[in-house]
Parts: sequence; structure tokens; C-alpha cells
Amino acid sequence: MSLDVRRVGPEAAADVLAVVQEAFGARPVLDPPADALAEDADSIARMLARRGGLLATLDGEPVGCAILDVAPDGLVLRRFGVLPSAQGRGVATALVGAARDAALGRPAVVVVAREELPATIAFWERHGFVETTRSSPYVTLALPLATDVDAPDAETMRGLGERVGRSLVAGDLVVLTGELGAGKTTFTQGLGTGLQVRGGVTSPTFVISRVHPSLVGGPDLVHVDAYRLGGLAELDDLDLDASLDEAVTVVEWGAGLAEALAESRLEVVIERVVGQAPDDELDPRRVCLRWVAGQ
Repeated sequence: MSLDVRRVGPEAAADVLAVVQEAFGARPVLDPPADALAEDADSIARMLARRGGLLATLDGEPVGCAILDVAPDGLVLRRFGVLPSAQGRGVATALVGAARDAALGRPAVVVVAREELPATIAFWERHGFVETTRSSPYVTLALPLATDVDAPDAETMRGLGERVGRSLVAGDLVVLTGELGAGKTTFTQGLGTGLQVRGGVTSPTFVISRVHPSLVGGPDLVHVDAYRLGGLAELDDLDLDASLDEAVTVVEWGAGLAEALAESRLEVVIERVVGQAPDDELDPRRVCLRWVAGQ
């Protein structure tokens, strides 16, 4: 049995719709009915166009899904479902794990359940979700997430960047902050791996801006170093607006400058961990990830 969970967009609307219809159609009849039962291919595609979704497959066959949305309190999972024939095989747990990765930098993963389905609520509670609000018949539950991540070495830093890269979509802006040698470019190398873009990511200090095209039809990576820029006017001269909606833009040394590029952004602050023994071979970092503004 090969279980896989991957990030998908509108191109997977038909597969996601099929899972939603079968999974929600097998549940007890509710009053009012679940909104999911009214979905069609167009409505699913529109939802997937915003932040994408997760599609779980068993031996290549779609068996579970979730559509991702954002709110001030975190990443919201909508239309979360698993085919009855695939239940008990770890599909739902795998989807929750993938959702945690997709929520990097956000305060929580959020779901809305129905109080008439206590087994569903119990599932979320077993995975660490706690009830936050209740407005009958709806129960909102949240899984709080840490926004600080320890990176004891470069390999871990690249791995974190890769996880972040897999969570990003076209139009996302990442603002990287950290002293010289903190690991900003190492993080971005991993991010490029997660996005599956062409070319090795290196420090753009002497080029200012580089574009790494996608190898898989996803968003390109625009990698900018604002260290030598004199201000917002020089950043504007790079004409990043032309590609902002179609690419993932990463700006090193961007604090105080790049915020004007988009209404929302992922801020990544990398700091050295103090208090290490002088002979310690590791040079650990602490990485704070935080989505701000409209995201």
C-alpha cells in the first residue's frame, strides 16, 4: 500500500470533487445539510484557486482531500473527507500532517465540525485540536502551532525551507531577516527545492535579483537581496510587481522595504542561539515564521 499526500490546485478539481461527494454522501443526513453536498466542479476549482488543497492517494487512486483557506486565526481546512473504503488506513492522519506543514508560520490549523457528529469531533481532539467556539450546530476546533523552529545545522535549515516552499503558492511574498551568515540563503535553497525550480539558489548579493523558473509548471522563484538597496525607490526599480502575482518572491534583508510589495507576507527571522559552548561544533539557529496582515 502506497499512501501519498500532495498539494494540488484547480487542475485537480474533478478528483477532489469525487472524493468530497462520496465522503460526505456517506455521512448521516444532517439538518441543515452539509454545504459540501452542493459543490460542483466549478465551485471546487474556485476554492482550490485561492490556497490550493491536499489530495491523498492510495496506490495512485484518490481517497482523501482537504481544501485550504486562510483566516486571521490560522489555516482553515474545508471539505476534509476520506472515502469510506479507505478509512482506517491512516489517510486522515496523513492529511492532518500535511496540513500542519502547509500551515507553517500560521498560529493554528482550524476546522469546523458538526455537533451531530461526535465521532468526527473526537477524531480532531485525538489529533490535538481543541474547541474554540460553538454556534449550534457548528463547532470550531483549532490545533495551535509553534511559530518558532530550531535549526541546529544547515541540513535542518534547508529542510525547513523545503517544507515552507511546498506550502507556498503564486503571489506569496517571503521577507527574510537575519545577520550576515545567519542562514538566509541556506533557507532559500531549501525553499527552491520545495518549489521545484531550476538552478542552484545562491546569494544574489552581486546580482540583486534572480529568477528561478519552475520545473513542474508551478510558480517561479524570484530571489532578491535588498542588502545594497538604498530604499524603496531602488526596490521599485527592480519591477518586481510585474511578476509578483505569478511567482513566489523571496527578499533577503527585506524588512522595512519589501512590506510594501504585497498586502500580506510571510516574515522569516533567523537568529543565532546564544549560550552554546565554545567547542560546540554546531552553530544552531532559531527560525521564527509568521504570516502577517491579510493572510
